[in-house]
Amino acid sequence: MIGKLNHVAIAVPDLEAAETQYRNMLGADLSPAQDLPDHGVRVIFVNLPNTKIELLYPLGDASPIQSFLEKNPNGGMHHICYEVDDLAEACHHLTKSGARVLGDGSPQIGAHGKPVIFLHPKDFNGCLIELEQA
Repeated sequence: MIGKLNHVAIAVPDLEAAETQYRNMLGADLSPAQDLPDHGVRVIFVNLPNTKIELLYPLGDASPIQSFLEKNPNGGMHHICYEVDDLAEACHHLTKSGARVLGDGSPQIGAHGKPVIFLHPKDFNGCLIELEQA
């Protein structure tokens, strides 16, 4: 069901410092910062030949990234995103198999302008999984 790895997301306590670090120390190709108010985050993508790294920073105190950073003040890996050919079919299969889709279960539009869902980390070995329509 899952396809290629779309990105690995890292929550960061200082987006500008992370951007500088990836650009200057690692020589990375970075996207411009993008605010996603519906998700409560500001993101920058590190473009790699085979995938992306998503740097996440909270937009406001209600952001899920803010609560993550309160528990992990230095930041850290937040989630892994896989592509799926049919998000509705994947969601149906997963919920039928006992997995929990976060939120109300309806897809939201993600940073790439495509529908996404998130799966509860307790159902996947402690890892938050994002599925994105390919």
